[in-house]
Order: sequence, then C-alpha cells, then structure tokens
Amino acid sequence: MSRLIATACLALAHVGHTAVYEASPNDYRQSIKQLRAGDTLLLAAGEYQEGLQVHGLSGAADRPIVISGPAQGAPATFVAHAGRNTVSIVDSGFVTIRNLVLEGNNVPVDGVKAEGHARWAHHVTLENLVIRGHGNNQQIVGISTKCPAWNWVIRGVTIVGAGTGIYLGNSDGSAPFVAGLIERSLIVDSIGYNLQIKHQVARPDLPDMPGGESTTIIRHNVFAKPHAGSAEAARPNVLVGHFPREGRGADDNYAVYGNFFYQNRYEALFQGEGNVALYANVFVNEYGDGVRIQPHNDVPRRIVIAFNTVLARDAGIVVAPKEGVPLLQQEVVANAVFAGVPFATVQGSRNVEAPLESASSYLKRPLSPLGELDLHPSGKWAPAASGDTTGGKSLPDWELDFDGVKRTPRGIGAYAGNAGREAWRLQLERKPGGSAKGGLDAARR
Repeated sequence: MSRLIATACLALAHVGHTAVYEASPNDYRQSIKQLRAGDTLLLAAGEYQEGLQVHGLSGAADRPIVISGPAQGAPATFVAHAGRNTVSIVDSGFVTIRNLVLEGNNVPVDGVKAEGHARWAHHVTLENLVIRGHGNNQQIVGISTKCPAWNWVIRGVTIVGAGTGIYLGNSDGSAPFVAGLIERSLIVDSIGYNLQIKHQVARPDLPDMPGGESTTIIRHNVFAKPHAGSAEAARPNVLVGHFPREGRGADDNYAVYGNFFYQNRYEALFQGEGNVALYANVFVNEYGDGVRIQPHNDVPRRIVIAFNTVLARDAGIVVAPKEGVPLLQQEVVANAVFAGVPFATVQGSRNVEAPLESASSYLKRPLSPLGELDLHPSGKWAPAASGDTTGGKSLPDWELDFDGVKRTPRGIGAYAGNAGREAWRLQLERKPGGSAKGGLDAARR
C-alpha cells in the first residue's frame, strides 16, 4: 500500500482536504484510485509495467491533481506493453502529469492518449516528459488526443523518433483540440509529423468548452527532422488545420512564434490553413521548402506571416489560396527570406529576400552546422528596407523577437539585432525557459 505522508492541508477554508502520496512500481495503481482534487502522487524511481490510467480523475482549477516522477536523478519509467496505450486519459480534467520517461520499445502503442471513447479531457498538463521508442510505424504517436480536448498544456516534452510526435484531434475533424498551449518542447526525427493539429468540423456543445474566440499557442519549440521522414508518405514538420467554418470556434486563431523549424528531406517545414499568425520563427531547410500556406481540408483565411527568418533550398514562403476563394486577410511583412524562390504568390511589404547562397551577406553564420549556426543579422541592412512597418497586434508576445528581446521599430526577420546574453544557440535541445530541461542526450539515455 502506498504511504500517506501528508493530509489535511487546510491553508484556506475553501481549499478542502489535500493529500500527498508516495508510491512505487508495486503499489501505484491503488494510489491513483484515491486521488481527489488537490492531491499529489509522487512516484519513486523505477520501472512501471502496468501503464498509467488517468480515468475519471477530477481536479479543480485551483487544486489540480498532480502525478509526478522524480524531478532529478533516476527517473520513473513507464514501459510500453502491447494492447494498451501507456498513459491513458479518459473523462479527466485539471490533471498534471510530469517528470516521467515513457519507454516505447518499438511496441505499436501510443505514449500518451486521450482515448477515442472518452467524452472529453480538459485542463491536462503534460510537463517534462521524455517519450522515446514510439516509432514502430507512422501511425504510432507520442502524444495523441482522440476526444474533445481543451485547455491542454504540453510543456518541456522531448519526443525522439516517434511515428508521429504529437497528433491532436481526429482525422475526420470530430475531436477538436481547443485553446491549447504547446511550448518549449523538442520533437525530433518523427517519421510523419512532429506536430499535427487536425481540422475541426462543428464544435460539440460540451460544458466548460471555450465558446468564444480562443487561441492555440505554439511557441519556443524545436521541430526537427534531420534524419527521418518518409518519401512515400511525406509530411511537414508541423501542420495546423482549420477551425470550424462557422459557428462556435470559427474565429479561433493559431499563434505560432519563437519556434525553430529544422530540416525536412521530403516536405515543407510548416503548413497551415484557416486562421494562422506565424511570427518570430526560424526556419532552416537545406532540402526543400520553408513555409506553405495552402488548402488542406479547407482554405487559408486570416494569415499573418511576420518577422521570420527563413533559409530554404526551394521555396521560402508560399501563400496559395484556393482559386476563386480570396483570403480574408493576408499580411506578409518584415520577413528575411533566403531561398531558391524566396516568395511565391505572396503579397507583402518590407520583406528582405535573396538567394540562399547570398545569406552570408546578411546573416552571421548561415551556412554553419548546428551549434555554430547563427542567423543574427551581420549588419544594419534591415532598417534600410523599404515599405511600411507593421503595426502592433493583439497577439501574445508580438513585440518580442526569437530570443525574447523587444523588437526594434524597423526590425526585419526573427532577430531584433545582434546576439546578446539572451541569445539561444540553434541546436537540437529544448529552448531554455520555464521548467524545460534536457535534450537528445537525456532522451537517449
């Protein structure tokens, strides 16, 4: 039996009873059944063979249920077994799962899955997880939601070599992923997508699901496919699908910023449709395209592409609306693009463009390997660019560059200026900040 080490924490009268439990691989399943709002389950280091079932757990906004492995030292490792997903989530809310290793061992099951038979899964936080060995085939996913899911936080996660890194929503658009936050994670060498958020049909009328305009934020992640991919079923590093065409959710947005997109042998680095704001990102693809905004299951609608730095062998930024369906908004401004074809079917202003081989005239070390790669501007060419400067936007961190530095008034590209103390070296590691720690070395141990 797990040992109850703290009970009756009554800091405020309305908080209620909370408890902290300790458990080991031998008794953790009994402990999970006891968890109530505000409780914490601390899992000892070791190998857990019976999976983690988060079924019917209900925390509260100010008292989430927390399930955590050790924050440092030897990990709590959940080992995959055939016939069940390793972390299974059903009808649960206000739950935090952190500090775990999910070892797939090439078994054809998902790492974390909000199951398709669930009614919902909301306010779920996944933090500081290492997910490896989930690459049996392209349909095997590191983190997946197959039921209506909202207000999820996926933070500081490392996923290496999955079939698909993160897949949010159902293939037919019936399981919307709403108002999520994906940040400071590292997803490397997926066979298919590093991240896909599926398109959405009519949004279900569920209690507490956001009904007004909301934003799904994708920020400060590393999405890289330097060695993996499939020529037969090529996928971008990231693809975001459209929101409902009308009714609830039609005005939702994606805010995609501060991310490092690196290499894809067979497809573009980013593809999107619907309402997308793409800003302050770095794109490097020596094999093909950078950014493609184009129809997938619907069409592009409101598109903002600003302050990105793009290096690509082929097309840098492509905006290709469906013929006869004009965009509601197209704003492509202040990007620095060095590519075979820097811009295609793009109406923009104040962008700087040049062939890829000319990037060294503008950037410090654009042709160097990771670790030495430096795309900060090498001179004062940006202020000389002609055209209007884009105005302020009501988008998160709009005024900040890739490094989190306040952007200069006439800046162009992902960086505000020279590298300062805040600058992060482009590499296959999690971007620093928050609780995100570790990278490929930690994932492969």
